[in-house]
Amino acid sequence: CPILLAPKNSSVAMPPPADIVKVAIEWPGAFPKLMEIDQKKPLSSIIKEVCDGWSLANHDQFALQHADSSNFYITEKNRNEIKNGAILRLTTSPAQNAQQLHERIQSSSMDAKLEALKDLANYSRDVTFAQEFINLDGISLLTQMVESGTERYQKLQKIMKPCFGDMLSFTLTAFVELMDHGIVSWDTFSVAFIKKIASYVNKFASDISILQRSLAILESMVLNSHDLYQKVAQEITIGQLIPHLQGTEKERKIIIMIQEYTKQVMHSAIAHHPLTNAQPEMANILAQKQLRSIILTHVIRAQRAINNEMAHQLYVLQVLTFNLLEDRMMTKMDPQDQAQRDIIFELRRIAFDAESEPNNSSGSIEKRKSMYTRDYKKLGFINHVNPAMDFTQTPPGMLALDNMLYFAKHHQDAYIRIVLENSSREDKHECPFGRSSIELTKMLCEILKVGELPSETCNDFHPMFFTHDRSFEEFFCICIQLLNKTWKEMRATSEDFNKARKTVMQVVKEQIMRALTTKPSSLDQFKSKLQNLSYTEILKIRQSERMNQEDFQSRPILELKEKIQPEILELIKQQRLNRLVEGTCFRKLNSRRRQDKFWYCRLSPNHKVLHYGDLEESPQGEVPHDSLQDKLPVADIKAVVTGKDCPHMKEKGALKQNKEVLELAFSILYDSSGQLNFIAPDKHEYCVWTDGLNALLGKDMLSDLTRNDLDTLLSMEIKLRLLDLENIQIPDAPPPIPKEPSNYDFVYDCN
Repeated sequence: CPILLAPKNSSVAMPPPADIVKVAIEWPGAFPKLMEIDQKKPLSSIIKEVCDGWSLANHDQFALQHADSSNFYITEKNRNEIKNGAILRLTTSPAQNAQQLHERIQSSSMDAKLEALKDLANYSRDVTFAQEFINLDGISLLTQMVESGTERYQKLQKIMKPCFGDMLSFTLTAFVELMDHGIVSWDTFSVAFIKKIASYVNKFASDISILQRSLAILESMVLNSHDLYQKVAQEITIGQLIPHLQGTEKERKIIIMIQEYTKQVMHSAIAHHPLTNAQPEMANILAQKQLRSIILTHVIRAQRAINNEMAHQLYVLQVLTFNLLEDRMMTKMDPQDQAQRDIIFELRRIAFDAESEPNNSSGSIEKRKSMYTRDYKKLGFINHVNPAMDFTQTPPGMLALDNMLYFAKHHQDAYIRIVLENSSREDKHECPFGRSSIELTKMLCEILKVGELPSETCNDFHPMFFTHDRSFEEFFCICIQLLNKTWKEMRATSEDFNKARKTVMQVVKEQIMRALTTKPSSLDQFKSKLQNLSYTEILKIRQSERMNQEDFQSRPILELKEKIQPEILELIKQQRLNRLVEGTCFRKLNSRRRQDKFWYCRLSPNHKVLHYGDLEESPQGEVPHDSLQDKLPVADIKAVVTGKDCPHMKEKGALKQNKEVLELAFSILYDSSGQLNFIAPDKHEYCVWTDGLNALLGKDMLSDLTRNDLDTLLSMEIKLRLLDLENIQIPDAPPPIPKEPSNYDFVYDCN
């Protein structure tokens, strides 16, 4: 057999060094140049080499930038992001480009100025260009154009209306992009500038682009400075923002963005607004019917689906609305305050109106006191002589008394029925209305987390709370009737109220939480859900859950679990990888302001490459691989870190201090210093991605979601396998092996 030998001078093809990147470089009017970039060489040397290839002098006036839609400049800091096969463009340097645009936007020609502002709005997204333009005092130039220049433009508005609108839109866009880099402080802007931006919100309500950017600027001002918030609040009220929540079907996509910006400005203003007696207007704004009805009609009950970002805004509005109750919740009742005592008198009058004493002053004072004491006992107060003492504990403070009065006035028949029914019982199973109302109010405040700040990531809002102007009070009215019903079903006694309170309240809380989990769309639907969750039903649910747990602890079941667990884990692994193949849209959190900037990441179908890239907006559905410009081979991944170990969580700033963001953070580490940083939209996506990435690296999936899925799927699989054994007692120990037979005559030899 002949042996073929390679020639001495031949060489085996070797992969290119890691520091060499093959790219294509464009120059207007010339054929693109293919070249290899040595990442170890200074960037200035590479630019000089490119310029020499096209015989261009003054190489220090040139720079390289990505030829994609971003047009970002390549610098020493970001040059490692250049991938093999990338297309670059030779262009003027950031400093020279900034100087040229600084001059062009001051042109006397309207057409030239419009084109220059359009270019400025595009280039300002790049932090390298932004730094150079800001160094030329570009921010001051733009603010001057907004403050004084628009008057001159408005004279031309009648004859050049489209040009004027576009010019202002590009000016504001450039301003927003430049400020978003965090180079210039927001505290530097004048009142004249704030007034001008605030005026655009009403003046240009029909111009979507101007309105959107004006709202974005106001949002950033409110978020970044309390002083600026006070100035903004003087120029524009939240009531003026409410009409912008309404939109037409024709402009639905853009209106959604405006709704989000509007609510962000509103929430930011509310969060900074002290709810004191001197400033009650903020509470009135939140409580006004117009805001609630518009949100209910045009957002919650609209034909379009509510995305995560919109759901978060509704959640924040819900939390802030309920937080208005904190003041009453933490206010103790003053037993000497006649106005507060009159509320208790009113409760008594409504309940016992037919039995009340005549209006004449006949009868002794002692007799009247005795009658009041008797009635207060029937109302279920602890202190029969002075019920005001029952409301000195905070929480719930005066909020409990407010709820009781609301129930008595707006649901009078139900109130009278509950009070009289319990006050006339002789079997010691009466439910004391007063004490029960106080405990229930406290529990509802805990469920709705009254007084706590809204989460940065939560989107758990309840549509039913947007269907009524007094949703918390109505919520109480439904729940107090539930408590009374459950108390009777459990046959609790008032003799040992503290003991009965714990057991009954636990059941009532479970009933409320289970009903809330179904996200009822209205208070009536919530009430209907509770009717199906009687005490008997809760016992059945508990018993079923307990039996499932007990049945699954026997030895044969545990052995079966151990046998099929690897199959279930493999199923979960495939599900996680399939989810990574579908991909997820991640939001870029910014410590300066909550801005809609997104990026998408997905795994290739062969599980070998992660594709990712920036998006202009949150996508509807999957994003194709070819539209994501960046790639990361799975083989290059060194590790996956989470929480405080993530590089972007170690940086100084607001993100590091936010515990909830910290719990959603994870990073992919690759090469020597490469990193891909994530902040999951919610806990579920966090678990899916960390599980999937660990599975790709051959590591265990340790998330809470995996544990829950494993328990659920194991339970289902075991139940399916045991269907044939229904009603058959499974022994704890295997049956004994029988003795060998005395002979084997029964064996048939097939041969």
